Amino acid sequence: MALHPSVQLVAVPENEEEPHAPAPTPLLHPAGGVPDVIDTESAFDAALSQLAGGTGPFAFDAERASGYKYSARAYLIQIKRTGGGLHLIDPIPFGPGHHCFIALNKLIQDVEVILHASTQDLPCLRELGIEPNTLFDTELGGRIAGLPRVGLGPLLETLMGVSLAKEHSAVDWSTRPLPQEWLNYAALDVELLVELRDKIHQLLVDSKKWSWAEEDFAAIISAPPPPARIDPWRRTSGMHKVKKRNHMAVVRKLWLARNELAQELDISPGRLLSDAAITELALASDKEPITNRKHLEKILRPLGLRARWLENAATWISCITDAIAMPQDQWPETRSKSDALPPIKMWREKFPEKYAPLTHARFNLQLRADELSIPLENMISPELVRRICWQPPESSVNEALLALGARRWQAEIASAILEQALTEREPLEVPEPAAEPAPEE
Repeated sequence: MALHPSVQLVAVPENEEEPHAPAPTPLLHPAGGVPDVIDTESAFDAALSQLAGGTGPFAFDAERASGYKYSARAYLIQIKRTGGGLHLIDPIPFGPGHHCFIALNKLIQDVEVILHASTQDLPCLRELGIEPNTLFDTELGGRIAGLPRVGLGPLLETLMGVSLAKEHSAVDWSTRPLPQEWLNYAALDVELLVELRDKIHQLLVDSKKWSWAEEDFAAIISAPPPPARIDPWRRTSGMHKVKKRNHMAVVRKLWLARNELAQELDISPGRLLSDAAITELALASDKEPITNRKHLEKILRPLGLRARWLENAATWISCITDAIAMPQDQWPETRSKSDALPPIKMWREKFPEKYAPLTHARFNLQLRADELSIPLENMISPELVRRICWQPPESSVNEALLALGARRWQAEIASAILEQALTEREPLEVPEPAAEPAPEE
């Protein structure tokens, strides 16, 4: 492979032993330099013309201001295409549905779009009017291929021999003007994405997993928006410490008020009042009246009090007062009404007839995943396994898995293992697996 023009070679001292694998060489800047940010229609039109003259797939990336803003909108769009240049688009001057984004969307309709961790960026791209029809997700492709580290940086190191600096990954991308070093960082995220796609595609073909990846990519494109969460305030960090229903009433009131204010101001909710602050205020709410700013300071100081938390002190005090005065029959229930299954730790004692099949299913599915060199959660969703074991289908397991949202290839692999597991009556005495990945937001 020819060396990228921006790669910096690192000399190895003669007195040091040569490592088994050469160290990745830093990718410092795009080969063609960092392009100017596109923030006018004329510049956008010129970029569209250049992209239209390119060939092959489009590499996309988006930068949001997570942790700074309430919205998940894009504050920078990066695009690269072979022969079509590299472009940095500021979407804010244009806004959703602008005719330039409509033209860009038409341009990509019959061409593959490459994204890394596509479920993170697709919502903000779609908000602007960018709706890919064909997707290649380099992160998901790496998982299915069985690669151990699938972040963009590790993939580039493993497959391309280059390294990326990630020092600007958590900055406030709503900042204007964007610093040049941030733009350089953003441009590098798509600089080699086309070449990386080709490497991962070849791995998938060689391991006979390309059809699996195609099905997963298509499923991401066709997936409906996730349903609204039931009682989202229950996901407040530290909620496990809140046992009393009157304390839950305070958490709910504070969370809802904070969320409404954060949405109005377009500020990340945690910047107005942290989750830890909400739970501490709830736990202290019935110990003594919280009637003024000094009372709030006393409770919040051990958490590392931040001045911004007190900017809306009157709102927080009002929420606490209203929640305390609420009749008991209006307090939240201890648990929300949902179709969530009981925690696994309860299955062994209370539902042994369901727990036994689950232990066999988990063990044998993990064996199969290891044989196929694919993470278990990508081979079959652990949630689907739990649901099949909790309520065995009257018809075939294969059909039940498909109805629950499994891919065809996943159902084909998992159904026979699950069918056998459902016949088991004694649990396997194996260690509990490590905590399963939390579901994606």
